[in-house]
Amino acid sequence: MSNPTLNFRHLYYFWVVAKEGGITRAARRLDVAVQTISMQLAQLEKAVGKTLFAPQGRRIVLTEAGRLALGYADQIFMLGEQLEEALAEEDIGRSMRLTVGISDSLPKLIAYRLLETALLMPQRLRIECYDGEFEALLADLALHRLDVVLTDRPVAPGTSLRVFSHELGDCKIGLFGAQALVTQYKSRFPGCLQGAPVLLPTRNNILRARLDQWFERNGLRPNIVGEFEDHALLMTFGRNGLGMFPAPMPLEADIRERFHAAPVGELTDVREYYYAVSAEMKIRHPAVEAILSVPHAGIFSDVFEKIVMAGDLPEK
Repeated sequence: MSNPTLNFRHLYYFWVVAKEGGITRAARRLDVAVQTISMQLAQLEKAVGKTLFAPQGRRIVLTEAGRLALGYADQIFMLGEQLEEALAEEDIGRSMRLTVGISDSLPKLIAYRLLETALLMPQRLRIECYDGEFEALLADLALHRLDVVLTDRPVAPGTSLRVFSHELGDCKIGLFGAQALVTQYKSRFPGCLQGAPVLLPTRNNILRARLDQWFERNGLRPNIVGEFEDHALLMTFGRNGLGMFPAPMPLEADIRERFHAAPVGELTDVREYYYAVSAEMKIRHPAVEAILSVPHAGIFSDVFEKIVMAGDLPEK
């Protein structure tokens, strides 16, 4: 049971002291007396039954309990700041905010495609997108810092986090290249890939294992000239002709326009899968519901293109 004597003003003073690195600086920032800060800290430590700061020479440092408390205080006051921002918006009630985590292994053009249904909602939507590693994004989702995570993999079975994976769709993967590489290799695909320059995701990327298996099945050993954790960076290097690179076939038109690259050939039986991961909540975000409402197999089909063009979203 939580301690009913915990005072959030005391917690706020503790948070400022920790952030400022000392009581004197915190008192200056808060425009209060040093004695006031010391008294508030003492009352907080009495309420929680733990020492939060310990002397170290002429300084004070956080104890283990203090570091734990600071982590929670960060979350509390970050949410408080977000609440103030949300309530200050003039169009409150007429718009909603969607905070999205995008796995760094997910092609950004795919991320946009997955968000299109939410963007077509009649209610005005403000999107905040954060790019990062899959595990870090899941932690933020579990703490409700994010509304949804878009990724290329489901959550591992047995995780302690209360989150759910929703498969959104899949698509074929092709090997793309700058025009000079297309001219050199396309006519002899896939045999031409023996010793040919390629750019691949790093080995912690789930697609990499499928690519390696495809090369092995076809008896091919390409020259891997670069490995990239971030897919956008991989495609940027590919645009400049360093090597051929894998990308979703449905994005061919976008890749031609933005990266001046064209398909060298399709990697038969290699597919990439896309997921939305949401927190376990009784009330879901309407925009997340819109993302999940699209038929799984249809995200990259002609039917989906027509839905997007017409703005006729399927109802739950």
